[in-house]
Amino acid sequence: MESKTDVLLGLQWGDEGKGKIVDVLAPAYDIVARFQGGPNAGHTIEVGDKKFVLHTIPSGIFNKDTINVIGNGVLIDPFVFSKELDALASSGVDVSKNVLISRKAHLILPTHRLLDAVYEKAKGKEKIGSTLKGIGPAYTDKTARKGLRIGDIILSDFNHRYQKIRQQHIKIALLYNADLENITIEGIPFEAYEKTWLEKLKILQQFEKTDSEYFLNKALKKGKRILAEGAQGTMLDIDFGAYPFVTSSSTTSAGVCSGLGIPPAKVGKVFGIFKAYCTRVGSGPFPTELFDNTGEELRKKGHEFGATTGRPRRCGWLDLPALKYAIMLNGVTELKMMKADVLSGFPEVKVATGYKINGKLTERVPFNPDRTDIDVVYKTFEGWNDKLEEITVFDELPDPLKNYIYFIETETGIPIKLVSVGPNRKETIVR
Repeated sequence: MESKTDVLLGLQWGDEGKGKIVDVLAPAYDIVARFQGGPNAGHTIEVGDKKFVLHTIPSGIFNKDTINVIGNGVLIDPFVFSKELDALASSGVDVSKNVLISRKAHLILPTHRLLDAVYEKAKGKEKIGSTLKGIGPAYTDKTARKGLRIGDIILSDFNHRYQKIRQQHIKIALLYNADLENITIEGIPFEAYEKTWLEKLKILQQFEKTDSEYFLNKALKKGKRILAEGAQGTMLDIDFGAYPFVTSSSTTSAGVCSGLGIPPAKVGKVFGIFKAYCTRVGSGPFPTELFDNTGEELRKKGHEFGATTGRPRRCGWLDLPALKYAIMLNGVTELKMMKADVLSGFPEVKVATGYKINGKLTERVPFNPDRTDIDVVYKTFEGWNDKLEEITVFDELPDPLKNYIYFIETETGIPIKLVSVGPNRKETIVR
């Protein structure tokens, strides 16, 4: 009997905790497949007393019976990929047998990262807060039909094509008066970084390459269970996020089809992940952002620092209009709430229920939120002081938290089927 692909993705500005939930759900699936993004993503997973941050490899890697597919919509940087492999290997995790890479996935070249740094610097005060991982320039070349793909590595003219696009990038960088001799990537002078990158490129040749669209559709026909794993979050989507403060790929469920080669009719459940509050890294509009001690306390208690960049995350209350917007775009069938434990200890908890724009109340996310004067309308809830980490049954949660959850379910019309009360996979309440 044919099966469908379930989808797990973030409903906010990324960093929702997708990695943990994929890890929790992985045993129920035969295949976990990443469908977009690149090393700008950082999925943090705690297994026992060890913490892992995955940037490219799907989060099902810790389940030895799960095949992990890096889809065609993903960007791969051999330098970052090799570091990820080393970190896993040092903890005894063997990835050689259960990771497949799409031949159609694009490469992030050293000069993509060079251009990323040059472009961001040139924007000055208007910079968008890029992770400087080369994502934008790499997707630009993909769209311009001059990118290099994983399948190109073994071709006889690969080096010629690499040098050609490298020269084009260098010319562009020089137009911005870039000081190439003093630009570093990962703290390494550019030329030294490029040399290392070329060495790490050989590691990719050791992995099985696949036409993932054929592989995944064949698996579905055989009734295999597939979970599509998204990166970043819906509010960073290239089309539906607060442009231009967005990423360069489709982070919504629509990206599953183009990023894996799966038809829309083969998409099943859509799991939407959201924090019990909101965070954002980098520039861009954030209506519920807190600039006071409460915001700082959220950052401190939630360890809100970027898994990829280490930058402190901006923190604020849950934004229901944005959450409803994301649910609509993705066709979410189940919600999973993360970091409920972080809100413990606050005397009150607020939720944004609407925006006032030009004196009119609305729940719509405006076209240009960064250029719109938004007054946020809040509903206030009683806080709770209970420690949640050891609670395993929903009914044992404090009543104020359950009331908070019921309100969100009522407002969104979508059930919250999972509540995370700590970073470890065991600290998870399934309803």
